[in-house]
Amino acid sequence: MSDFYLWFSTGLEHIADWKGYDHILFLLALCGVYRLAEWRQLLVLITSFTVGHSLTLALSVLDIVQVNTKWIEFLIPVTIALTCVMNLADLKKTKRAHAGLRYSTALFFGLIHGLGFSFLLKSLLGKEENLVPPLFAFNVGLEAGQLLIVAVVLLLSVFATAFIHIRETDKNFFVSSAVFGIACMLMLERFPFLKD
Repeated sequence: MSDFYLWFSTGLEHIADWKGYDHILFLLALCGVYRLAEWRQLLVLITSFTVGHSLTLALSVLDIVQVNTKWIEFLIPVTIALTCVMNLADLKKTKRAHAGLRYSTALFFGLIHGLGFSFLLKSLLGKEENLVPPLFAFNVGLEAGQLLIVAVVLLLSVFATAFIHIRETDKNFFVSSAVFGIACMLMLERFPFLKD
């Protein structure tokens, strides 16, 4: 059980690490425009993202899929920026009208983020003989951290709209615009050809 806890806590720490805040930014962009009353749609959205990143995390750690780390580190802020663009485009519309597109996009973006998670996990695993138990525990830790971040975002959203009386569309515009700006800076920092 201690091995499970070690890998679980490693996954939890990775998702909550402020040095790797790009994953937190993505979750903020993904769920920051949802209200507490829309928790079911948000749960499906987060599950779609989870399925995507769990799949590529496993495939990469097991050396079935290999990609250039520079490109993945660049594509992660691209996914954040595109999610923000979708949010801004939907300001006047209901998210339910585009639910299928949002779920499939979250799934696809999860594939990219899973490859990002895998670089850390591969370096930590070293010469482990059986990769399945640590991979599973790490992924469960990631999910626990992810759900914790989503819960905090929803509570902040409730506070902003119920107590500070910020209109829902204003909150969505602010969150999506701010995260979009940060994502663009990350894209410029990580653009592969600028580092060579």
